[in-house]
This record gives sequence, structure tokens and C-alpha cells, in this order.
Amino acid sequence: MKYAILVGDGMADVPIEELSGRTVLETARTPNMDWIAKNGSGGRAVTVPHGMEPGSDVANMSIIGYNPKEVYSGRGPFEAASYGIGLAEDEVAFRMNFVTVTDNTMVDYSAGHISTRDSQIFADVLNKELVIPGVKFYAGVSYRNLVVIKENLLDEGNGILECTPPHDISGQKIDKYLPKGKGAKFILLLMERSVEILSRHDLNQVKIDLKENPANMIWLWGYGKKPSLQGLKERYGVSSGIISAVGLLKGIGKVLGMEVIDVPGATGYYDTDYSAKARYAIEALKRMDLIFVHVEAPDEAGHNGDLRNKILAIENFDSKVVGPILEYLKSIGNYRVLVLPDHPTPVKLMTHTDTPVPFAMCGTGTESDNMQAFTEKESDKGGFGTVNGWDLMGMLTTKNNLNRTIVDGRDNC
Repeated sequence: MKYAILVGDGMADVPIEELSGRTVLETARTPNMDWIAKNGSGGRAVTVPHGMEPGSDVANMSIIGYNPKEVYSGRGPFEAASYGIGLAEDEVAFRMNFVTVTDNTMVDYSAGHISTRDSQIFADVLNKELVIPGVKFYAGVSYRNLVVIKENLLDEGNGILECTPPHDISGQKIDKYLPKGKGAKFILLLMERSVEILSRHDLNQVKIDLKENPANMIWLWGYGKKPSLQGLKERYGVSSGIISAVGLLKGIGKVLGMEVIDVPGATGYYDTDYSAKARYAIEALKRMDLIFVHVEAPDEAGHNGDLRNKILAIENFDSKVVGPILEYLKSIGNYRVLVLPDHPTPVKLMTHTDTPVPFAMCGTGTESDNMQAFTEKESDKGGFGTVNGWDLMGMLTTKNNLNRTIVDGRDNC
């Protein structure tokens, strides 16, 4: 049996006035996801347990089959793993965005989707000019970077450290979203000192001259310590690989013992090479049991409030990723495929929500239900009802035929 999990990050949305009350999924042309929905079973999945932040880390851990409430230790360590950064027991990893802040307002959470090259330049400058024993800055991909800090530097203060993701506060004043709790004073010190260093850098002066958003501040969030998780092979008995342009997903894959497959041209943005992801996924399935393919573009469009490009990203995901992989699976005849978003990223909100997401699963041992298309409304007709997201992997890889049982995942969170 071959298995494929195909994730269009942030695809789910809410009814939009400009679309005559339809959602983005209802508007986009998605014949391949619709085929899966019509020929299989679906429903809604709770990928974000009640009380947890609807981050991609939490949501994708659920999809891969782990209850975040039981095993989640923070986002930063997964991103560190993706870059081969080993954390000591007394270290904490933070996600570090280069951002644009003007007049105390979060103008751009990605500093104009800063290039990886420019991030490397700025990370090097911070390591040279913001020298504090126990602190090291690491460049990642584009605006997705890291800082590793010795835990003892975060001892001052009381209460749980709270750090807000910058993409949640686009266009808002940053004052009430600055770090709070134990360690906040030190984190804020790093952020404030970064302003002094980055604002005077020649590269940022060039960006300003070119009317581009400068990387004039670092923003720290998504912190955590080194996780300890049972591997996917041991947990579910399948060999597996993961394809994503996003360090977070690669890091989760590494921690879980999945093969991390790098795809040339995969950018994590609108211009990602969708077709290459499908080709590499098909080749991977020839030597392993399960492939997890993640496409970030719909989420980026949601964060940017970009309705047109969100529709286009979903259509590209369907035609260039879902379509070819589905045709390959049908050709081998013994397969199951699961398609879903990890969480909604509504274009009007420009951030994630924890609303249960639509999912559809088809292939060997599955039955068709009342879903006629892959949309939010149609998923409510699905035979599975509402399930816990972390149960999907077990449902997908069961050796038996799938018997649909309606459960309320919210009751079990």
C-alpha cells in the first residue's frame, strides 16, 4: 500500500463578499480534490486542540499523527533541526523574523519576503555586533530565521513567556504585542538592540532608496526546547518522506525520522515549483510507503490578504501537485490519499484560525459518502463527521477497510 498526504497550507477560508458569499475553495477550480471528495470519504478535522495557538507547527504535527497537547515543546526546535542545529539541554530556540516596523507599527512581518542571501548578511552582522555569551543568530530561508539562547539568560521575570507571531499583527501597533512573562526583558533587549544595528546597515539604506521594505528589526517568537518524540516508523509502521520548502516542516520530518526531500525550485511562496514537488513525490513513493507534501503558497496569500493569489495558489496545488500524484497512485492501484489544509488562513483576517478543516480521503478500502466537492460546506456532509486531526494518520494507514464513525473531535481535545 502506498500513502500520500497532500497539504495545501491555509487553504480553508470563510465566505467572502467579493466572491458572492463563496469561500476561496468554493471559487477555485479543483477537479482533482473534488474527485477525491466524490470518490472517497471526508469530514472536518480538529488540527488545533482547544486552547492552543493555531500555528503550522501544532496543526501539521496533528496531521502527521501526534497529539500536540501531549508532545508539543515549541516551534523553534523544529526549525533548528531543519538547519542541522543541535540544541543542548540548557538551550532554547526562537524563531526570528526580520521585519519592517515603522512608526511603531508592524508594516511587514517578512521585510518584503527578504531573500535568503540578505538574511545571511544580517544574521552575520548581528553575530558580530550584538555579542552576548549564550546567544547565537542563524540565517534560515527568507524571513524564517533562528536565534538560540542559553536558558539561564531567560530567568528574570514571572509567568509564562508570551511572544506573538508577527504575521498575526500586520498593520497594528506593536506595543501591546511585545514579549511578556519570564525572560521577556532579555528578549526585548535583543529586539531593541537589533533596531540600532540593522537600521544603520548599508543594505537597508539601499532597500529604502529602492522603495523596498527594510529589515529594520528582529522579532522573536515560537520558542521551545529540544523535543523527544517517537519516530513515525515506530509509531505507524511506514517508511516515509516529507517535501516542503518550509524549515518548520523539514524540522518536524527530521525529528520524526522521515526522509527530508529537497526539491529545486521549491520556495515556499507563490513562485514555488509545484510540478517539481509532484515529480519528486512520485519518485519517492517508488521507494517508500508514505509521502507528505506540503505547499505553503495559499497560506502566504492568506497572510498577505491576497485573494487573487490565494485562489491561484489553490488551483496550482490542485492541478500541479494533487493531479499528477493522484494519477500515479491510481496507476499502481493499491493506495490511499488524504488531502486537506493544516488550518484556515482567511484573507480577511490575514492570520490563522483554529476552525476544524475540511479533509477527504480516498483509495483502497474507502467508501464514498455525500461529499460532492472539496469545500468547507461539502465537508460537513462527510461520513467521518468531525475527527481529531492526530487520528487521521491512523485512519489512513490502517490495514482494514475504513468504517466511518461520526465523532466530535472537540470533546477529546
